[in-house]
Amino acid sequence: MEFTADADRARYHDDLLLRSAVERQFEIIGEALHQLSRHDQELARLIPDLPRIVAFRNRLIHGYAVTDHDVVWNTVTTDLPALREQLDELLTEG
Repeated sequence: MEFTADADRARYHDDLLLRSAVERQFEIIGEALHQLSRHDQELARLIPDLPRIVAFRNRLIHGYAVTDHDVVWNTVTTDLPALREQLDELLTEG
């Protein structure tokens, strides 16, 4: 979210470096959650949409067809803030 704080959809589409950085961060998030699901299934079940997040990571990593930049942008602006809030809650509970 820090990477896109000063960006809009048009800038995101036009900026290869920004898109690459954002996609890389999603790859890291997806891999971390994948590893969590392998090592602590009970905790992983507390994260809504975990399988969907891992699948998103897989599409980015393996480059299935072409990355849809609108999907990534919408994920940054819509889904990521909620995920961050959920993970922050889990971390403060633990």
